[in-house]
Amino acid sequence: TLEAPRQAPALTNLTQEEMLARLQKGIRHEVLEGNVGYLRVDDIPSQEVVSKLGGFLVASVWRKLMGTSALVLDLRHCTGGHISGIPYIISYLHPGNTVLHVDTIYDRPSNTTTEIWTLPQVLGERYSADKDVVVLTSGHTGGVAEDITYILKQMRRAIVVGERTVGGALDLQKLRIGQSDFFLTVPVSRSLGPLGGGSQTWEGSGVLPCVGTPAEQALEKALAILTLRRALPGVVRRLQEALQAYYTLVDRVPTLLHHLANMDFSAVVSEEDLVTKLNAGLQTVSEDPRLLVRAVKPKETSSGPEVGNDDPPEVVPTVPGAEEARQALVLSVFQVSVLPGNVG
Repeated sequence: TLEAPRQAPALTNLTQEEMLARLQKGIRHEVLEGNVGYLRVDDIPSQEVVSKLGGFLVASVWRKLMGTSALVLDLRHCTGGHISGIPYIISYLHPGNTVLHVDTIYDRPSNTTTEIWTLPQVLGERYSADKDVVVLTSGHTGGVAEDITYILKQMRRAIVVGERTVGGALDLQKLRIGQSDFFLTVPVSRSLGPLGGGSQTWEGSGVLPCVGTPAEQALEKALAILTLRRALPGVVRRLQEALQAYYTLVDRVPTLLHHLANMDFSAVVSEEDLVTKLNAGLQTVSEDPRLLVRAVKPKETSSGPEVGNDDPPEVVPTVPGAEEARQALVLSVFQVSVLPGNVG
C-alpha cells in the first residue's frame, strides 16, 4: 500500500513567530562583490503571509538590497509555493506604478479563472528599472517559481541563467483512489499564458534559460554576465570617442554617435553578443564594411594578466651603421628576381 506523504502545517495555521522562523529558513540574502544583491528564495510565500510579515521582509531583507547595482534572484532550489505570492515578487521588480496583467490562472475544481496583476503600490520601494536582474534556475525549479521566471523573462525584466526548469504544475492535489490506500497526485491549476500570450506556456516543457549552464555554475556565470553589462557604458563611451577622433568619414560620425547612444543592450550577455550587435549596427548606419569592432583578450604574463593597451607596442626600426648589416637588412626586407618573359 502507498500512504500519502505527511505535509508540513500551512504557514497560515502557525503563529506569527512560527511563520517568521519558517520564512527565514526559505529566504537568504547578501550583498556580493561588485555591489551585486543576492536573494535566494526556496519557497514562494502566500499573500496572507506577506500581508502579515511584509514589514519584516522589507526592513530586514529588501532595504539591504535596494542600494545594490544589480540583483540575482536564486530560484534553483524553489520547487513550489503559493500562487497568491506571484504578484508580490513581480511587482517589486516591475518598473513604475502602472499595473500590468501578467497571467491568468485556471482552477479546475472550482472551474474559475483568476487574473494576476502587478500591485499598484508596494510596501517600501521597487527595484530600479535601470538595474539588471538575473534569475537562476535548475532542473528542480518548479511550479510557481517557474511562472515567476517565465513572466520576468517575457517582460524582458530578467536574464534567466541556469538549466531548463522542470515544467511542473502551479497547484497539485492528492486524491484518494476509492477506499484504498492509494493516492493520485493531479495538477488542478494551470497558467493560461503569462502576459496574455496565447496557449503555449512553460507547463510540461519548462522555462528555457537565456544562458544555459549547469545549475552549480549558474551564479558564477551570472556574475560574469553582470560584470560585462556593468562595463557596457564605458565601452560605448570609448567607442564614441574613438569615432570622433579617428573615423575618416566625418560626415557620418554624428549619425553613428546617435545610433550608439540609443542602442538596446538588454539582450547582451557575452562579448560575442556585444561584438555582433555593434558591428551589425555600425556597418548598417555607416554603410562601411571596414568599420569593425573586435574583442581582444588581455595577454598573460608571468605576473598575471596584462592590464592596459591590448595592442602590441609599436616597434621603431633602426638602421645599423655597418655596411654589411645594412645590406643584410635590405635583403631581409626586399626580394628581387626576374621571372620568365623578362618580368621583374
